[in-house]
Amino acid sequence: MRIKSLLTLIILAASLGLQGKELRYIFYFIGDGMGMGHVMGAQTYKRLVAGDPDGLLMTQFPVAGIAMTYSASTPVTDSAAAGTALATGHKTKNGMLGMAPDTTAVTSIARILHEDGYGIGICTSVGADDATPGAFYAHVPKRSMYYEVGKDAAASGFDFIAGSGLRGLVDKDGRPTDLLDLLAKSGYSVVRGEDGLKAAKTDRVMLLNTDTVRTWNIGFTIDSLPGVLTLPVITQACLDHLEKNSPDRFFMMVEGGNIDHAAHANDGGAVIKEVINFDQSLRIAYDFYLKHPDETLIVVTADHDTGGMALGNPHLKYNVKLGYIDYQRMSKDNFSDVCKALYQSGKSPTWEEMKKMLEDKFGFWKQIPVSHAQEKLLMKKFDATYRLRDSEDQKTLYNNFNAFAVAVFDTLDQVTGIGWTTTSHTGNPVPVFAIGVDSGKFAKINNNTEIPEKILEIAGKNIR
Repeated sequence: MRIKSLLTLIILAASLGLQGKELRYIFYFIGDGMGMGHVMGAQTYKRLVAGDPDGLLMTQFPVAGIAMTYSASTPVTDSAAAGTALATGHKTKNGMLGMAPDTTAVTSIARILHEDGYGIGICTSVGADDATPGAFYAHVPKRSMYYEVGKDAAASGFDFIAGSGLRGLVDKDGRPTDLLDLLAKSGYSVVRGEDGLKAAKTDRVMLLNTDTVRTWNIGFTIDSLPGVLTLPVITQACLDHLEKNSPDRFFMMVEGGNIDHAAHANDGGAVIKEVINFDQSLRIAYDFYLKHPDETLIVVTADHDTGGMALGNPHLKYNVKLGYIDYQRMSKDNFSDVCKALYQSGKSPTWEEMKKMLEDKFGFWKQIPVSHAQEKLLMKKFDATYRLRDSEDQKTLYNNFNAFAVAVFDTLDQVTGIGWTTTSHTGNPVPVFAIGVDSGKFAKINNNTEIPEKILEIAGKNIR
């Protein structure tokens, strides 16, 4: 521990000693929905289960602070208002993207740096037209205006944009729009997957996932979907592109969007694996920083807390057993889809058949203890869902979850020791971590609007 503390002091001294150095490379990592509990869940998993005493890379950065996330309209922000604050330094109303509350356009730090000659990369594990990436290039009064957001992406001129898909490629009736033509006219190669990326011939690239159906995210890490993009792959691809096309100066925003999706589902295992995946993406930037420490800044934060995730619940009290999530082989989203498909088929499984699935996919009874009382509650919910057909779905922002799937994940939370306050956002503060040129500026209680202001200040620019 003494060696680690000494190394931390050396890194801190070196980081603070970089004040006044020229900032050429900026990495802005945003964990969507990543509150304090989400970070501590992944940190504790790394320490107690993975046997890594140092834990997450982000928690080893020499500078740490917190950020307040309220919007201009409510104490609990949505992603559009929070993304706008983090991208532009301006508060706005929930639902609005790249606009002030009076609907006048506000300018993102990506735009300001782009005009100053920086290469720009905008990456996410959810839709490339989602709220957080969109906040860096779009100006719309409603975040759901996906076609208009896509048009703003085409007009941005940014070097690299990546995400799971573009929802503006079709209209509300499912008919193709002219968005692909607009992107091509703006010089973008729209490619899918790593193989498609290799074939890109233009300086401007939009990288999308190989899955053309699931446009809202690339899939959860815990599901291990074959052939799809991952956030580390997207991050490396963006960095490679910027190093090739804009080696002197560049700005990258990387969003871990699936943290938010998993937290809306109250899926603790998926959240922890997504935070670790986000941290693995961060290491790509950190390795670059080690080669250019005098010229690089890395800032990590979140747009808001989703779910109010906590370590500790009434069932385990002063303990957690996060090792159990290694037996979880399906996200709540995927398990719920399986449960709904069984329900809709009319061929309801027997309890013994379902029990076998719970053993195989979650380790129930085999690796994870399930009490007699817990099993009785599961059987009761199973009968209500499949035999009596008298149960309601749990409605959340991204999915409506089958009632039996909800009961299964409630049981999983009970035995792992994870607690939740909501399936929506909270007004809790979020963490801030930083390393590099003038990173000490972030070591305080920040308002989220201060973070882009400070990044521009270090780069010698001002918020507009």
